[in-house]
Amino acid sequence: MERTNPATGETTETYDEHDDGQVEDRLSRAESTFETFRDWSVAERETKLATVATLLRDRTAEYAELMTREMGKPIAQAEAEVEKCAWVCDHYAEHAGRYLQDERHPSPPGSAVKTVYEPLGPVLAIMPWNFPFWQAFRFAAPYVAAGNVGLLKHASNVPGCALAIEDVFRDAGFPDGAFQTLLIPSDRVETILSDPRVKAATLTGSGPAGEAVAATAGENLKKTVLELGGSDPYVVLDDADIEAAATTGAWARNLNGGQSCIAAKRFVVHDAVYDAFIERFVAAVESLTVGDPTDRDTDVGPQARQDLMEGIHEQVTESVDAGATVLTGGEPLDREGAYYPPTVLADVPRGCPVDAEEVFGPVAAVYRVFDEEAAIEKANDTEFGLGASVWTNDLDRGERVAGRIDAGCTYINELVKSDPRVPFGGVKQSGYGRELAEAGIKEFVNRKTVWRQRAEKSDENEVPTE
Repeated sequence: MERTNPATGETTETYDEHDDGQVEDRLSRAESTFETFRDWSVAERETKLATVATLLRDRTAEYAELMTREMGKPIAQAEAEVEKCAWVCDHYAEHAGRYLQDERHPSPPGSAVKTVYEPLGPVLAIMPWNFPFWQAFRFAAPYVAAGNVGLLKHASNVPGCALAIEDVFRDAGFPDGAFQTLLIPSDRVETILSDPRVKAATLTGSGPAGEAVAATAGENLKKTVLELGGSDPYVVLDDADIEAAATTGAWARNLNGGQSCIAAKRFVVHDAVYDAFIERFVAAVESLTVGDPTDRDTDVGPQARQDLMEGIHEQVTESVDAGATVLTGGEPLDREGAYYPPTVLADVPRGCPVDAEEVFGPVAAVYRVFDEEAAIEKANDTEFGLGASVWTNDLDRGERVAGRIDAGCTYINELVKSDPRVPFGGVKQSGYGRELAEAGIKEFVNRKTVWRQRAEKSDENEVPTE
């Protein structure tokens, strides 16, 4: 596995893949570690997570620079990502015990019935490169807090990040097998997921990758959580604060170089405010600084790989050929590195690539609609259903419109974001299951019913029922 700096195109380091023997050692260690780790109290696991949070903050500069070198994230955004990882550890260090406390149920006299939440075992996580620390910690913090052990198959272009995450759990005092990285290519995932020692899997990635993981897991009757692609609508109604909508929209589309499942991608704007929004939106997009990701003044760095940048440009070119109009951007920058400028397309034809596909880069598609009903219809005109934003000064109206948009999360007068305190996930082709908050920690547990009955002589004629 090669670590290539996308800002320069230079290969800076090479990592050896784990061979079959090394993978076997890690699977065996995960299984044996789980047998003792599952007996740790929730309080013990919470204490170790708090230590992870402290180590992350102590190592912010180191880990941020690592992300920037491997996938091109602007350094200030990389530092914010490390802090967010510490936050999710703080959250479960404080709340895991409450989320997992026994649930009592009504029962007959002389009995007590409850549900307890027990860990499943080793969980395989297949994670992407776009948020190389956050994606892993979003899975690791709740699942380890619940007593599971983690196996991380990270994207092949961020091996340094993957190994650093393994280090921080070990350095915090977790057992060696509680969180391990597998440096393997994607074509070896099926074999590992089929292994009986792996009890469940979670994936954040593309639709085809999700289908493959779900198929293998289904054949082996294993639970999965999938967070797949998104083509989030950003709906601007006629009574919206246009300045706020345009300014936030520019950031919502271009944060992390536009490489985000929950980035605003399709801007659905009411005709009454369309011209005013376009003027301010294009100006806000053009004000973003594209440049060296190690420079603190940079807003948008390079795309994570040269081939990814070329794929984005192909989607733009085909859409323009189909009739879309370029308002700004639209051509790779003439400089070293995988740089693509923030781009805005209008007059976007239905079915062209930027309309029908997920565009995983800094390209915004803008649509003019003539009423609220048309805005809702266009927002739902996608196979995806991850997030959505609605902009209006009437919050009741905003909630009503948000309620009719098919998405896992909807935000009114705000960009879509993940937050440890609330469940996160999608519908339709954006996947299933939820991460974060109480819902997330309970995805990979055994909800076990425990019935306690006072010992009494039973009626010999009593017939048990199911």
